[in-house]
Parts: sequence; structure tokens; C-alpha cells
Amino acid sequence: MHGLFHNHHRRERFGRGPFGGHMGGGHRGGRHGGSRIGRFLEHGDLRFVLLALIAEQPRHGYDLIRELETRTGGAYRPSPGVVYPTLSLLDDEGFIQPSAGDTARKLFEITPAGREALEREGPAVKAVFARMADAAAQSDQTGPRVRRAMENLGSALRIRLSQGAVTEAQVDAIARAIDEAAAAIERV
Repeated sequence: MHGLFHNHHRRERFGRGPFGGHMGGGHRGGRHGGSRIGRFLEHGDLRFVLLALIAEQPRHGYDLIRELETRTGGAYRPSPGVVYPTLSLLDDEGFIQPSAGDTARKLFEITPAGREALEREGPAVKAVFARMADAAAQSDQTGPRVRRAMENLGSALRIRLSQGAVTEAQVDAIARAIDEAAAAIERV
């Protein structure tokens, strides 16, 4: 069966999101790629993007993750392993503080020092939000159709491979069909 997964293109595309950003490890979020996180954030930008979202209203970590996913049309979803340490850093810097209130999750609110820092970084943060809005618009146009096609491919593979023994020739034919589809997509 190893022939099914032998694909010289796989190494180049594995972990790439629908908008070219690197998706990171085996989870849906993170999308870290070298010095860039996805297509939206340069190294260090996440701090001020989270701060801007908290300035809009007090938020907890999971809410911030969902909000970033929503604002990018699903193209970027940071992992908790990125968001929570960033929140700790913002708290240590005095830019946010836990909100006084009875909630099951720890809400953070911006501090006056955080507002000053955010104002200094305003143009950069606005540029990041503009890139995120562009990705969301693109996702609205292409995302559902591409996701449907990917799900169709996955379903076809699961159905075919669950029908019993697969010969080496069939595995080669499946791999060839996937490789040909990948090559055709790259030419588009």
C-alpha cells in the first residue's frame, strides 16, 4: 500500500492551506511557515492582532481562535499552543489583564498601556486585518467548491480502499490518478 502514498508532489504541498500559507503540524490550526504565519501575519504580528481583538471586547483564548478563523474565512486558525502563550506575554507586558467577572473561561481586557501600544502599531494591525478580509472574500468564492471536491476525493478513496484487497496495479493506478490531478491543479 505504500505506493498510494508515494507522491513526489506530496512533499511540496503537504500542509499548505488553500491560500498558500503553511498549515503547520497535524492539526487544522497554526499554519506556521518560516518567518511568516500563514499569509497574514509576520513574526510578532499575532501579539497585536490579539490585542486589537481584545480591545474590541473582552475575550478568552478560544474566542480569539474562533474570531481569527472567522475573519479569514477559515484560511487561518491559530493553535492554542500559539494563542495562550501570546496571551501570557501580553499579560506579562501589562497590555491585557484578566477581566473582573464570573465566567467559566478567563476573559482578558485591554489596559491603558495596551491601548497605547496598539495605537503605535495601528497601521500594521490594519494592514493585517485587510489581508485577512481579502482571504475571507477569496474563501467565500472558492472555499466551498474546493472543500467539496477534496471531500469527494477522500470519500472515493475511502470507499475504494474499504472494498477489500487492492492489488499493486490498482494502488499504482490510484496514485497515478492523484498525481495527475495534482499536476493539473499546479498548471491552473
